[in-house]
Amino acid sequence: MLVEQIYTGCLAQGAYYIESNGEAAVIDPLREVGAYIEKARKNGATIKYVFETHFHADFVSGHLDLAAKTGATIIYGPNAQTGFEAHIATDGEEFRIGNLTIRVLHTPGHTMESTCYLLFDEKGKEYAVFTGDTLFIGDVGRPDLAQKAANLTKEDLAGMLYESLNNKIKPLPDEVLVYPAHGAGSACGKNMSKETFDVLGHQKATNYALLATSKEQFIEEVTTGLQPPPAYFPQNVALNKGGYESLDNVLSQGMTALAPAEFVTVAEVREALILDVRPGDEFARGHIPGAINIAIDGQFAPWVGALIPDLKQALLLVTPEGQEEETVTRLARVGYDNSIGYLKGGFEAWKAAGEEVDTINRIDAQTFAKHVKIGTDLILDVRKESEYRAEHVEEATNRPLDFINAWTSEINPDQHFYMYCRSGYRSMIAASILKARGIHNFTEIGGGMNTISETDLPRTDYVCQSKIMQA
Repeated sequence: MLVEQIYTGCLAQGAYYIESNGEAAVIDPLREVGAYIEKARKNGATIKYVFETHFHADFVSGHLDLAAKTGATIIYGPNAQTGFEAHIATDGEEFRIGNLTIRVLHTPGHTMESTCYLLFDEKGKEYAVFTGDTLFIGDVGRPDLAQKAANLTKEDLAGMLYESLNNKIKPLPDEVLVYPAHGAGSACGKNMSKETFDVLGHQKATNYALLATSKEQFIEEVTTGLQPPPAYFPQNVALNKGGYESLDNVLSQGMTALAPAEFVTVAEVREALILDVRPGDEFARGHIPGAINIAIDGQFAPWVGALIPDLKQALLLVTPEGQEEETVTRLARVGYDNSIGYLKGGFEAWKAAGEEVDTINRIDAQTFAKHVKIGTDLILDVRKESEYRAEHVEEATNRPLDFINAWTSEINPDQHFYMYCRSGYRSMIAASILKARGIHNFTEIGGGMNTISETDLPRTDYVCQSKIMQA
């Protein structure tokens, strides 16, 4: 028996490869399926099934390409309705993979079709449960993503989730391994652990949601403190449910190399958004005017999904040389299939061609501490509200990056302000967006609170009520 978790940190997503006696299955595969196919080939195994725990909202699954390339059957749980050929399993239905058995446990609550898969070993003993977004390590799936489609409230779905957990999951033996679809960093829950698997007994003893003593308590705890989901979630659900373009075709289009002059022409003709994925320091020193910076070395795909509302938006890419294909692939993971080319030779080729260059005024924390006047200067903290409430620079105003489209109009373009996040990743994204919208009178703090905390600047958890207002 081989059970392997294949974890992708930038998406905080876990896929699973299961193999026994020449047969294999994959649970919740990523869109690029070559690694699963190659693993099976090397082991002399045939991929028999692709199990989906639900219609994912935060990424585009690889079920269609994997089935098309291997002949595997796609399996969904009860209530699933797909725009492609799939086997819709019944609760309790079992599937054989070599000498192993997988049993369907229908666990509605996160979504109506949400399903866990219980794996029995060669001796028929419960070995592991693949819980999708029903049960995470330290958390459970949020119940507010499918409420409109199900014509139910989040409280209704939370009640279903409580019943699913108590009737289907908690009765399993304590030694059963819990393999969820996500870990810390995913927007599909609110309190996920950095650990990516656990034994069920430990979760029963420590997971706040499993410790709830009543359905009412569970509903209140699970529905309290939920942040609005990223805007791209419903669009990813639609792709996973209805079908999508083959990744091979997406890569073929996105891997079009464009010299600087051609890059400019295509950007104008196709009304393309220029997405620069280089590190923030490089972007600050020089970039194409109007480009948006979301560095690939970070939570790249989720931030693209949160800040670029239209999955069909034409994208032109500026990448570190050699990372063009990786960038197109990461975009496709969250449904952005309209990459139409990249800058050949990277930003160095742009400069060599004598094209216009813009910069960001980025300073380090020590310089910030030396020059800022607390109580006089405007300071924006673009972290999440929970981070801000824990600790922030005294008199800083919280304006989370997630809601930049809502607060940009508040800014007086004539008033200078400072801006920071935790590390500089998010504040550089914000800086690039503001620059693209014609707001230039600001200074961004490289290193963010990680380095500001090393200075003598006063910090507090007091919530500053000041406003940033358009003059």
